[in-house]
Amino acid sequence: MKIALINENSQAAKNAVIFGALKKVADAHGFEVVNYGMYAADDKAQLTYVQNGILAAVLLNSKAADFVVTGCGTGEGAMLALNSFPGVICGHVATPLDAYTFAQINDGNAISLPFALGFGWGGDLNLQYIFEKLFSEPFGGGYPRERAEPEQRNKKILDGVRAQAFRPLPDILKSLDRDLVRGALAGEHFKEYFFRDAKDENIKSLVTELLG
Repeated sequence: MKIALINENSQAAKNAVIFGALKKVADAHGFEVVNYGMYAADDKAQLTYVQNGILAAVLLNSKAADFVVTGCGTGEGAMLALNSFPGVICGHVATPLDAYTFAQINDGNAISLPFALGFGWGGDLNLQYIFEKLFSEPFGGGYPRERAEPEQRNKKILDGVRAQAFRPLPDILKSLDRDLVRGALAGEHFKEYFFRDAKDENIKSLVTELLG
């Protein structure tokens, strides 16, 4: 699994702490973490939580990433932004229990964390525990286990509803403000990582066009 980490500007100073906790758990599972930043509060490329959604959608729909870890101060804004796009199912995760039940019941491909709430002493440990529970078992196994079948059925129904509710991502990106989209893709290492990992040639071509 390739996991992308995305931080917006208000919580960018925590990037190294978040990356460290995520990588420790990912390494134990043989997963790869790709850090798209922001890396520090004074980065040249400043991401808003809305741009987190754009970047996450580009990464997931192009298959440059299999899963996205992101967040903002409360985690709510980033969650809403990510869920505004096709191909993204993002859960709001504040505790290890949230992480486990989201993975097992909702079987999504992104989480948004509240990096400014309760992130004091031991915040790095809570992150590690969240990531441990998130990736502790294959997604979609159900919880409790006897509810697995209806939960999996509901997930398929949700996927079908979302397929009808969204336009294709390229159409959405073309209709958005060009500077907003370019800003979402302006990270220091975006081009390096994205063009190395993305598998959808149509989205790769569109990103090249958008970046000019």
